[in-house]
Amino acid sequence: MSTLQTAVITGAGSGVGQATALQLASQGWRVALVGRRAEALQETVRRAGDAGVRCRVCAADIGKVHDVQAMAAAVLREFGGVEVLVNAAGTNAPNRALEVLSLADYTAMMDANLHGAYYCTQAFLPGMRARGSGTIVNIVSDAGKQASPKAGPAYVMSKFGLAGLTQSINAEERGRGVRAIAIFPGDIDTPLLDRRPVVPDAAARARMMKAEDIADCAVFCIRMPSRVIIEEMIVRPR
Repeated sequence: MSTLQTAVITGAGSGVGQATALQLASQGWRVALVGRRAEALQETVRRAGDAGVRCRVCAADIGKVHDVQAMAAAVLREFGGVEVLVNAAGTNAPNRALEVLSLADYTAMMDANLHGAYYCTQAFLPGMRARGSGTIVNIVSDAGKQASPKAGPAYVMSKFGLAGLTQSINAEERGRGVRAIAIFPGDIDTPLLDRRPVVPDAAARARMMKAEDIADCAVFCIRMPSRVIIEEMIVRPR
C-alpha cells in the first residue's frame, strides 16, 4: 500500500469542497473528488495543476446510499485506505421559508446536507476504526447554531443534524482513534449564494469570507496531532 495519505471530499466541484481538495492535493495528498457533476470535478482537477495527478474523479449523488457505497468501494479498491473524510457538500433552495418550501426541495436539502454525510461516514468509518486513526471534517454552517429566516428551516434542520452527527462520532469513536470536527462558517462567497431568494450583490460578497478561508480551517484541523480534537470551530466574516 502507498504511504501517501488519502482524503475523500464531497462537494469537491465548487466552493469549500473544491478549495479544500486543492489545498490537500497541493500538499501531496491523494484526493477522491466526490460530487454529482463529473465536469465540475474535472475542473477541480484542472485547477490542481500538476497535483491533479493525485486526484480521482468520483461522480456520485451522495444522497443515494447505493451511489455512496459504489463510490466508497472504488476509492478503497484503488487507494487501500482513507485517512480523512471532508463532508462539504450542501445545497439550499430559493423558496426556503416554511410558507413556500416544497417537499421536493426539503428532501433534496436533507439528502445533500445530512443524509449524504451520514452515508459517507458509515462507508469510511469502519476502515478508520480498524486502523485506529481517522479524521472526519463536517462543514456545517452557523445556521447549525441558530435558526434564521435567511437560511430556511430545511437547511437549519439539516445543519443541526450534521452538528449532532459530529458529536456522536466523537462520543462513540474517540476512544478508537477517530475524531470529528464541525466547522460552522458564516457567510461565504460561493455559488450557493446564487440560490438565495435575493442574490447578494458584488459589494455584499466582498464583505464575506472566501471558500479558501474555510479550507484553511479544515486543513488546520486535519493537520493537528492525533492527540487533539478541535470539536467545533465557528468562523464568521470580520
